[in-house]
Amino acid sequence: MVQRRSPVQTTGVISAWSVEIPGTPTHTVMTRTAQGGADRAPREQDVTMKTIARWLLAGGMVFAGLSHLFWARKEFQSQVPDIVTEVVPIDKDGVVVASGAVEIMLGAALVVLPRERRRIGALLAAFFVAVFPGNIAQAVDKRSAFTLDSDRARIIRLFFQPLLVAWALWSTRD
Repeated sequence: MVQRRSPVQTTGVISAWSVEIPGTPTHTVMTRTAQGGADRAPREQDVTMKTIARWLLAGGMVFAGLSHLFWARKEFQSQVPDIVTEVVPIDKDGVVVASGAVEIMLGAALVVLPRERRRIGALLAAFFVAVFPGNIAQAVDKRSAFTLDSDRARIIRLFFQPLLVAWALWSTRD
């Protein structure tokens, strides 16, 4: 692999380098040499933050999926809107088990399929949108589950779903 590193500009304590690797886009890496130390490039910091966020999201999804299957099935059943079981020939427990399995698969895929991360992020965001009606139904029908035992708590929770969508999309984009 041939790599060419050439200076782009130098201004005082900040240097920029253009790194070219055949078959890949050219990347500009900036380093700060003030006080004798070099900082990470901004791009590298962003990649590290996204990787950490993606791994946290993956762990949360696997944990949530396992809780759907084992210790919190009854609580999750209270979030399944009645219309789902009227339209689809499946009971609420089946919906909870299926969504738990999907959460485990999506969480694991975030980690084990790095080449597909954009697609998995989009699928995960779509999943968060798809389960949002359950959150709305829980708030409208005043169904208590977990620590969501007041109207205020159930309404506040609704505002976190768009954050999960944004998290899934941001952490899986280059």
